[in-house]
Formats: sequence, structure tokens, C-alpha cells
Amino acid sequence: MLKREEAKIEFSKVSGEEDIKNVEGLARTIWEEHYTPIIGADQVEYMLRNFQSSQAVEEQIREGMEYFLILFDAKLAGYLAFQRKNGELFLSKIYVLADLRGKGIGSRAMDFIESVARDRGLHFLSLTVNKNNTGSIRAYERLGFLNEGPVQTDIGSGFIMDDFLMRKEL
Repeated sequence: MLKREEAKIEFSKVSGEEDIKNVEGLARTIWEEHYTPIIGADQVEYMLRNFQSSQAVEEQIREGMEYFLILFDAKLAGYLAFQRKNGELFLSKIYVLADLRGKGIGSRAMDFIESVARDRGLHFLSLTVNKNNTGSIRAYERLGFLNEGPVQTDIGSGFIMDDFLMRKEL
């Protein structure tokens, strides 16, 4: 087993069809495992189809969302996506494969994201997290995020994202 400091964690900007297909594959694996117990299989499938498919990722990139693959010892470990929104860096997605959680990947990803925000002169990070995703909420709080309260988003077909808005001052 590698110690955290021995493992190499890299962030590779998504560019091209193969990278986008990798995001789609990671999304399916991670979402089915992690989110099905939280929001149910029907909503997971709807969100994968409408927000995490290759076509959806391509469209989001065209609209200014920046995607990065997370590599752990040169192997796909997860992905993240962010964009400038309302003068802040909005973290839209940060997902790590279940068997690689707890290895420091998430905290290194947050360091990377904070660095990007600072380089762009932004002083806040924001994100939304499902109210029932208690493990992630605790992790964000440990990283210095504050819960700004509930936010609900109608995503169509009778599905609602029932989240908390979390923000961190840099």
C-alpha cells in the first residue's frame, strides 16, 4: 500500500473525445455506487444521461465549464469540473472512485482548485452538495467550507436536486 506522499496525483485537463468518454465512464461507475442510495436509481440514471453523458460534458465545456481527469499513479481515479460564476469559482463536480477514497486525492484536488481560483483573482469557492450526502458535507466542512443553507433546483422530469450551498473564503 502506498503512503499518501508516495502516490502521484495529477490533474489533466479534459480535451478530446477519449477524455470525455473517460469522464462519462467514471461518472457512471461513481454515481451508481455512491448516489443510488442517496437519490435513487431513477434520478441517478436521469442525471447521468442529462448531465454526465459525453454529449452533456461536451456542451458544458463549450459553455465554459473546465473538466479535469484526476490521475492516481497514472491511473484514472476521478474527475472534477468548475467554472467562474458570480465572481467565484463554482465547483460543479468532484468525484473519486470508491476504492481510492481516503488516499488524500480529494484534499489534493481541493488544493488544485483553490490554486486555480487564486491564480484567477477569485476569493471564494462555492459548491452544492446533496443534503443527505453527509460524508461529503463533513469533508467539505473539514476543508473550511461553511454551509450557507438549503437550495433546491428543479432539474426536470419531476426530479429535484435538494442541496446545501457551501462556500469557502480563500
